[in-house]
Amino acid sequence: MKVLVTVKEVGEVGDDFAIEGTRIAEGDLEYGINEWDEYALEAGARLAEEDVAEEVVTATIGPERAEETIRTALAKGADRAVRVFDDALRDAFLDVETRVDLLEAVVESEEPDLILSGVQASDTAFGATGVALAERIGYRHAAVVNDLEVDADAGTANVRRELEGGIEEVATVDLPAVLTVQTGLNEPRYASLRGIRQAQRKEIDVRTLDDLGLSEADVEGALTLSSMYEPESDSEAELIEGDSGEAATRLAEVLRDRGVDA
Repeated sequence: MKVLVTVKEVGEVGDDFAIEGTRIAEGDLEYGINEWDEYALEAGARLAEEDVAEEVVTATIGPERAEETIRTALAKGADRAVRVFDDALRDAFLDVETRVDLLEAVVESEEPDLILSGVQASDTAFGATGVALAERIGYRHAAVVNDLEVDADAGTANVRRELEGGIEEVATVDLPAVLTVQTGLNEPRYASLRGIRQAQRKEIDVRTLDDLGLSEADVEGALTLSSMYEPESDSEAELIEGDSGEAATRLAEVLRDRGVDA
């Protein structure tokens, strides 16, 4: 049984950052594995440890910089990795449809029995790539999975998934399938020193559009990022300064002005 885990590299931004055109300045971003994908990766690694999965492969869409993130995934239990990139993608805004186009080509070449993906990504938060991929490739799917057992002999995945209003659903999904994983499914491991050393020797298969049988026209997304700006704050918050006596006096004045008077 082969498990494919989609791993996205995301850029985390702090409180202070600069915007350059339609992007946050590269120097103000710290890159790493998307949080939700960490749980999907851990699920795949555990299936391998339980001898349910014979191979765990990760798929990442990203430039050369993403290989550091990919090596982290390899150190945490993946056997090998596929990195998809092309110069035609370097300045493109990769919407859900474009990502699905690329991942579909990877699935066609890898033919996995189970695809695990995070529910959403912390940068765009679309929450649609996994289920859109399942629809495209014709796999069964379940979203927002927070408990998972795979029966390889029966060809099924027994899942529990979150629904609205605090309701949970228990379901059996026939393989091959795509499961989008929620945080809390497991406890992602830290990369061990041994795993980090082994990751340096594991394969990262870099594939271009030509390698995937795609053209630039095939991955022209329907969405265009036209502008980016930091929203203005309409807050009327007042920072009360001074020593404790001055602060207490000013706070009492504010409360009286707002009708909160003992």
